[in-house]
Parts: sequence; C-alpha cells; structure tokens
Amino acid sequence: MLSYRHGYHAGNHADVLKHIVLIQLARYMGQKDKPFTYADTHAGGGVYDLESTFASKLAEYREGIGRLWERRDVPPAVAEYLAEVRALNPSGRLLQYPGSPWIAARVLREQDRLRLFELHSKESRLLGECFKDAGKRVTVEPCDGFAGLKAVLPPPSRRGLVLIDPSYEDKHDYERVVQGVKDALTRFAGGTYAVWYPQLTRRESIDLPQRLKRLPAKGWVHVALRVREPSKDGFGMHGSGMFVLNPPWTLHATLVETMPWLTGVLALDAGAGFTLEQHAA
Repeated sequence: MLSYRHGYHAGNHADVLKHIVLIQLARYMGQKDKPFTYADTHAGGGVYDLESTFASKLAEYREGIGRLWERRDVPPAVAEYLAEVRALNPSGRLLQYPGSPWIAARVLREQDRLRLFELHSKESRLLGECFKDAGKRVTVEPCDGFAGLKAVLPPPSRRGLVLIDPSYEDKHDYERVVQGVKDALTRFAGGTYAVWYPQLTRRESIDLPQRLKRLPAKGWVHVALRVREPSKDGFGMHGSGMFVLNPPWTLHATLVETMPWLTGVLALDAGAGFTLEQHAA
C-alpha cells in the first residue's frame, strides 16, 4: 500500500532473518565469474536512521539487530550480516540500518547490476538519493515492482537473484506474490527467487508457503523464525519467513547452523521457534 513506510520497522527480527538469507544468496551468486542481476521489487528507502521519528516510534530494531549488536559469539552467517551493518556504523554505535538494496550493493561486485523498484514516492526519492553516485551499476525505478520485474527477466547474463518482499498490508499482495513468481519462473526458470512473508494469524499468510511449494521450481528452501506466541486477539506479526526457490545447495546447511542460535537470541517468549525445510529436485 502507498501508506507503508519501512522505516517504522527497520532492523526488526524480520529484517535480521531476511538480510542474513539475502547475504548468503548474493555471496553464492558471486562465486562464479559471470555477472548477475539483482532485482528488488519493494526496495524501500535504502538506509534508515534509527533515531528518526519513524524508527524510534516503535523501536522494533531493539528486539532485532539491537539484540545482536554487541554479540561476538555468533555463527558465521550472522557474523557476515553484522559486518555489513557495522560498515554503515563506523563509530561503533548503532545509528543506521541498511535496507536490502544497500546490503546487496555492498555484496555484489562491480560487474553485477542492481534493478531496484519502489512505488512509494517518498521512499523512491530517498532510494534514488542513496544511489545517486552509483552510476549505471544501479537503476532505481519509481514503479510497481511486480510490473517492473517482468521487464528485467530474463536478465542479459541469464543469471539473476530476485527479492520479493511487499508489505502485505494489502491482502491482494499474497496473490500477486504467487502469480508474480509463477510468471517469473516462466520467463526465467533458472533464476533464484527469495520471497519474504510475515507470520500472521490470517489465512493468506499461513497458506503462502504451501502455495509456493507447488510452483515449478527445481527446488526450494523454506525458513521461518517465530519470536513469540501468536497474540490471542490475532493482531501483530509473531514471526516471518523466507521462501527461496532455486536456492544454492549451501543454503540449507548454513541455516541448520544458524537458526537455533538466532531463535534463542531473538526469542520474546516460550512460543519462539523456527521452521527449516527443503526440497531438492
């Protein structure tokens, strides 16, 4: 929805999970010399000031990146993630949080390309400002990401990583995600598609992973982190998940090592837990 601003939620537990997975996907893609394209359908503003009115109003980062910031006993995948956040905070104080585009731009190589889509007018202006000196390597487009994705697939190099993470404030986003990934697989069957989703009590959220499992990908990895028991009134997000179609073969093993530790650190009550499953073609 056009009212959604990710700054309210920057650095929360959902961002932690999403960005840990994103870094693993991007680093794996970069192991081959051939360039690849990274596409982000709902890119947001790029970088978020954690002392801003947006972030400080809910201060969700305190229960996300805030719990990891001073830790040194971290699994390798969490260490890679923290290194990227610390690069944005050279003073050692947690003042800013990087969005997915900023992280991807850091991890991708000079020969790789970023195609960033953001429909919200203010967010897209901030995103453009964030990458104003990036040259042709980064393209920011103020348009609907689902529509924009069709124009970039298949990428020229025939190698691509796509992050799809709408706000889901509009319940139609669930359907758009399923249809968007289905169409993307038709256009570019060999791409890696990472879908973020919120864990809510609403039926659309609960059903989404099962719907994605039925799509014609070569394989998938599904990881979800629940930080608390679902609220009795049915409101609020109690966790989130990442569903990766055509994942790297290394991803599942990395998450086996990471998720027990991450769940323990981010747990808010005894209802915390995680899901990790895979299907290999």
